[in-house]
Amino acid sequence: MKEIVYHGSEKIIEKPEYGLGSLHNDYGRGFYCTREVELAKEWACSKGNDGYANSYELDYSGLLVINLNSDDYSILNWLALLAENRTYWQQGSISKEAKDYIKQNFLIDTSGYDVIIGYRADDSYFSFAQDFVSGTISLGKLSEAMRLGRLGEQIVLKSKKAFECIKYSGNELALAEEYSIKKANRDALARRAYRQTKAASADINDIYILDIMREGIKNGDPRLR
Repeated sequence: MKEIVYHGSEKIIEKPEYGLGSLHNDYGRGFYCTREVELAKEWACSKGNDGYANSYELDYSGLLVINLNSDDYSILNWLALLAENRTYWQQGSISKEAKDYIKQNFLIDTSGYDVIIGYRADDSYFSFAQDFVSGTISLGKLSEAMRLGRLGEQIVLKSKKAFECIKYSGNELALAEEYSIKKANRDALARRAYRQTKAASADINDIYILDIMREGIKNGDPRLR
């Protein structure tokens, strides 16, 4: 299977290089792409400068792909990867213990995969995840929040093999004066919808991080679906 993916950057990148990028991105070091060209343009202008949505044809043939948004995984598997890779988290009475519990019980080994597909923790979405870890919102409300504001998925190339399967096909200019505003508006929309979701009455059956820790809920528990 082949598809077109986009990478937002201040530069034109005709040949993505394996081994570059920050270790502290959502899924560690890798080449981060999206299926949405408009989202790539927002990412390209994230520092207030003009940029490019670089486009590529990605051939999945022979690649091992893990999709964290599939029914095989829960949102806690995604959170565990964030806890493993992201360095900044809120400090609270339970945050560290909760983060450690999530990592110990829900972290999956992605080292054998060529490509990871999953949510992108933009600023607003990372704050939603931190609210769950600090016990402010339930798992159900976090799941709702992750669908707010047209987040979309990110596709991350992790292995040398994956980098051999991506072919540059062009670029589109992204103007900061347009896409910095679009990014800010999307973030504001997500936060506004989140506040409404957070204020809504909780279901008596909602699960919070304290429930997960007290009851020793582990990966694969049907209550997490």
